[in-house]
Amino acid sequence: MRATLLLALLAPGAAVAQTAGGALAASPPPERQQALVRLVRQDCGSCHGMKLTGGLGPPLTSAALNDRSVETLVATTLYGRPGTPMPAWKSMLSEEDATWIARQLRAGFPEEPRAAR
Repeated sequence: MRATLLLALLAPGAAVAQTAGGALAASPPPERQQALVRLVRQDCGSCHGMKLTGGLGPPLTSAALNDRSVETLVATTLYGRPGTPMPAWKSMLSEEDATWIARQLRAGFPEEPRAAR
């Protein structure tokens, strides 16, 4: 199965994902984006390194992913990589979530905000 998503930027700061059928999906709301940053930094970081520079899994830095399409990253995120330790995240992430994560990985993934003291 393949996720078929294309990126479109409509206006500065307003990114959306366009499905193969032409439907547009807005980026997740800010609260969800924060949760996704935490998920990637903590859960993905357990295999890909806490700084996403590699570990059991390959690095997820923008430099390491510059030859991968967003569509490929979304498909890998949602469906995993059979025969490898990379699990499918489809039960926990929507296509919108996976697309947002893929775009952020390609741009340089944000750091998790530090708790206020």
